[in-house]
Amino acid sequence: MTAETRTFPPYRLPGWAWHLALVAAVAAWVLVYRQLSPLAEAMTALLPVARDSHAGEAIAFFLYDVPKVMMLLTLIVFVMGVVRSWFSPEKTRALLSGRREGVGNVMSAGLGILTPFCSCSAVPLFIGFVSAGVPLGVTFSFLIAAPMVNEVALVLLFGLVGWTVALTYLAFGLGIAIVAGFVIGKLRLEGWLQDWVREINAGTAAPPEDDAPTLVGRYKLGIRAVREIVAKVWVWILLGIGIGALIHGYVPEALMARIMGADAWWSVPAAVLIGIPMYTNAAGVIPIVEALLGKGAALGTVLAFMMSVIALSLPEMIILRQVLTLRLIAVFVGVVASGILTVGFLFNAIF
Repeated sequence: MTAETRTFPPYRLPGWAWHLALVAAVAAWVLVYRQLSPLAEAMTALLPVARDSHAGEAIAFFLYDVPKVMMLLTLIVFVMGVVRSWFSPEKTRALLSGRREGVGNVMSAGLGILTPFCSCSAVPLFIGFVSAGVPLGVTFSFLIAAPMVNEVALVLLFGLVGWTVALTYLAFGLGIAIVAGFVIGKLRLEGWLQDWVREINAGTAAPPEDDAPTLVGRYKLGIRAVREIVAKVWVWILLGIGIGALIHGYVPEALMARIMGADAWWSVPAAVLIGIPMYTNAAGVIPIVEALLGKGAALGTVLAFMMSVIALSLPEMIILRQVLTLRLIAVFVGVVASGILTVGFLFNAIF
């Protein structure tokens, strides 16, 4: 007598359980994100280093920024994965390319003003945009504007040097973001993206259609996007933030003040070169700006330094390396640096 073999269907959660789990996950994300700073301080306090030492500054910076950037990356990639299930890359490109590209650059830069991220925190949303098929130039406008021109930088700059300089900075910063993104878009450098990003844009890495029709299916697409993209970039995120933490804790401020206080044409390019290896956000760089101005540094030189720190940081480039080829990174740095140099020289001539 042959025993009958029974096949059990795979267990699946009901739709309401998925919705409830998503709400709980978002609530937990918000709760943890709000506690990152005190948690980083508490963990640093447990280590045998003085909090106000170079090592203490670097460690606290690293312990705070790693989970912050990873959490932002996970959330944004998930959201973009869900959104992408409604809007195919072809539709997204059709909406924002061609005649709409200039408008897209303006809209993207405007969105950047509303997102007070440092450069590395803006990278996750940049990756999400690129992976969803948004034109490259439009995504670069966001990547430049998000750290460089946001309400935090403007309010702090207003309190430091007045509304005239703050508004002028806003105009120049937005101009750099819009024009640089537009120029990069017109160069049509999508072929210089990393292969895996181009595969997503081309649809070869897209998930099957049978997962898409239901809302639960869209959640699954978001989770799949997180697994694929985070797995490719997390090592570079750790490396980039690690380098940024070392620079944040150990770069001497006095040396920078002496260089940027020099009354010479090369002070602006030197300030940009000094700022690129550093890594902080707008709120973090404003106190340095105040100290440099107090020591006699020229306003345009200091603003060029500030822009390079928050728009062209080396840790940001390291993270972007997993998405962009070296040639595209070089074009990005060249275009943005040209705009920053222009701002620096003009501010020194005007103020």
